[in-house]
Amino acid sequence: MSEILPTINAPRDLHGLSDDQLQQVAQEVREHIIDTVGEIGGHFGANLGTCEIAVALHSLLNSPLDKVLWDVGHQAYPHKILTGRRDQLQTIRHYEGLAPFCSIEESKHDIMGAGHASTSISYAVGLKEAMRRGLEPDGHVVAVIGDGAMTGGVALEAVGHAGGLGTPVVVILNDNGMSIAPNVGALSRMFNRIRLNPKLWHAREDVETGLTRLPAGIGHVFETFGPHFKESIKAFWAPGLWWEELDWAYIGVIDGHDVRALRRALREALVAERPVVIHCATVKGKGWAPAEEGGLEGMEEWHAAKPQSIVDRKPAVKAARPATSGPAVQSTAPPPPPAYTQVFGEALLAEAVADPRVLGITAAMNSGTGLSILQRELPSAYFDVGIAEQHAVLLAAGMALAGAKPVAAIYSTFLQRAFDQIVHDVCLQRLNVIFAMDRAGLVGDDGPTHHGVFDIAYLRALPNIVLMAPRDEAMLVHMLHTAIAYDDGPVALRYPRGAGLGVPLPETPERLEIGTGELLSEPANARVALLGYGTGVARALAAAELLAADGIAATVADARFAKPLDGALVAQLAAEHELLVTVEEGVLAGGFGSAVLEALSDAGSSVRTLRVGLPDRFVTHGTPALLHAEVGFTPERIAERVRAAVTGRDRVA
Repeated sequence: MSEILPTINAPRDLHGLSDDQLQQVAQEVREHIIDTVGEIGGHFGANLGTCEIAVALHSLLNSPLDKVLWDVGHQAYPHKILTGRRDQLQTIRHYEGLAPFCSIEESKHDIMGAGHASTSISYAVGLKEAMRRGLEPDGHVVAVIGDGAMTGGVALEAVGHAGGLGTPVVVILNDNGMSIAPNVGALSRMFNRIRLNPKLWHAREDVETGLTRLPAGIGHVFETFGPHFKESIKAFWAPGLWWEELDWAYIGVIDGHDVRALRRALREALVAERPVVIHCATVKGKGWAPAEEGGLEGMEEWHAAKPQSIVDRKPAVKAARPATSGPAVQSTAPPPPPAYTQVFGEALLAEAVADPRVLGITAAMNSGTGLSILQRELPSAYFDVGIAEQHAVLLAAGMALAGAKPVAAIYSTFLQRAFDQIVHDVCLQRLNVIFAMDRAGLVGDDGPTHHGVFDIAYLRALPNIVLMAPRDEAMLVHMLHTAIAYDDGPVALRYPRGAGLGVPLPETPERLEIGTGELLSEPANARVALLGYGTGVARALAAAELLAADGIAATVADARFAKPLDGALVAQLAAEHELLVTVEEGVLAGGFGSAVLEALSDAGSSVRTLRVGLPDRFVTHGTPALLHAEVGFTPERIAERVRAAVTGRDRVA
C-alpha cells in the first residue's frame, strides 16, 4: 500500500479521498509523529489521540476560510502536519523552529495562538459572531477542546453564552480522561461515566420512547405528567442532557479514532445552524503501546517524549553498564543537584507534617509543581482543582479565612489567569495565602505562553503582598518556611525551572526577616555594586568574577525581597559605589529594577543605575541557554555592559 501523506501539502489535498484513504492518512500522521517526536522530543500522547480528528476536520472544511481552533495547541501536531508543515515537524519547539503550540504568525491555518487551556470555545463564539455581522467572510467555526480543558471555568462560561446566543459553532469534545495527569472533579467523572459505558451512548431517545410504551396505562400516565417529568427521568440516563439544557445539540459518544464516524457526525453538525457538541472518546497515546497499555500512568508518562526516547517505533533501551571482572568501582562523581520543583515538594511535605494548617493546592499540575510528593505522602493535605486557577486562588482564600496556611503551587504564567482573585480576594483582605510560583523566568522550549516573566511586575503593584525569590535551593527551603510562618498577609515566592545550584540543603529551615537583603561579597575599592534578585544573584556573582579579572572590583548583594525592598541595603550600595546594577529574570517594565529606581528616587540618590533583565517583548522558544544569550541575561553580557558603563562608553539609564 503506497503512502498518501507525502502527497498532502494542504488541507484541500484531503478533500477527494475516500473514508478508507483518510483513515490511512491518519495512521500515517500518527507514525510520522512517533518517528519525529520520539527523536527530537515534544508533546506526544495528546497528538497521537487527535490524528483522526484532524484528518476528519480538514477533509470536510475549507481552512482557513473555515476556522479550526485547537485548545492549548499541544494536541495540534497532526493539524500542523496537514497544513503544510509536515517536513518542518523535526524543528518543533527548537530555537527558530516551529512553535510548540499554534501560532498565528506561523501559519494562516493557525487561527488562534494558544498555550493556556480552556480558551477555544470563547474564541469560536467571538469569531462566529463577527462573521454573522459581516466583519469576516462567513465560514464554519470548529473548536477542539479536551475534557481536561473543560474543567476550566472560562470554557463553561463560553458554553453558556453560546447557548444563549444560539451561535452556530461546533465543539469537538476530545474526551480521553486526561490533561497531563488524570483529570479531577465532578465534570470529569461525568465524562468518564459516559465514555466508558456504551449503553448510555444512545439511551436518551430510547428512554423517552420507552416511557410512553409501558403497559397497563402506565405509559399514558407518564405522558400526562408532561415534558418536565420526562426530562427529569431521561436526565438519569441521558449523556448529553447537560449540553442540551444549555441549548446545545449533542452528538455522541463517537469513536474518535473512526474517521468515517467522525465525518458523519461533522456533516450533521455543520448544517445544524445552532451550537453543536460532538463528544468523541479517544485514547491519549493512541497507537503507542507504552501509553495505551500503561493505563493512566502510561498516558501521563508519555504526555511528552524526551529526545531519543523512541527508536524503530519502540522505547529506546537504556544503555547497560559495562561488565567488570574485578570489584565494582564506585563512581566518585557527585550526584546532580535536585530540581527546584523537587526541593519545593519535599520542603512543603515537611512543613505540612509539622503544621496541620499547611495545605497544598494545584491546578492540574501535581507533578509539575512537586505537589505529587504531598499527594502521595499526605493526601489529606492535598487539593487538585483541575485547570481552574481562579478557583484555586479562591479556594486558598476560603481556607485562609478559616485559619489554614494554604500554599497555591501554580506556574508563574498560569497564575496570571487568576489576577483578579489575587487582587480582590487575597490582597484586599490581607489573607495568609502563599503563592509558590514554579517556572519563573525563561522556561525554554514551551515558549512565550509558558515563560514566567511578568509576575514581579504584576504583583509588585499590589498592596499587602510580600514578594521573595531564592538565589539557590537552600534559600528556597528557608523562604517557604518564612512564608508559612508569616502572619500578616499573602506571600508570593518565585523560583525557576530546572536543577538547583548544588548547595547543601538545610536540615532545619530558618525564618528570614521580611524585607531584608544580604551582602554576599564586598571587595575593597569596589566601584560597582551588583544587586541580584532570584536567579539574578548567580548571574551577578559570575559577572563579578569576570569583572575582577579585568581589575574592576564589584560588590554583590542578594535582595531576597522585591517587596518590601530592603531600602537600607539599596541606600548603602548607592552611597558606596559609582554604579548600581540590578539583575532579575523578569521584564524590566515595572520589575525589580524599577522598584530599586523608585527607592533611589524617593531617597534623592543620583547614583548611576543599570538595570539588567528581560526586554519589552515576548521571547521565543528554545533552550534556556539560547534564550538567555539572545536577551543578554548571561554573566558575560552583564560584565560587558558594566565595563562599558564604567569606562563611559555606554550611557546608563
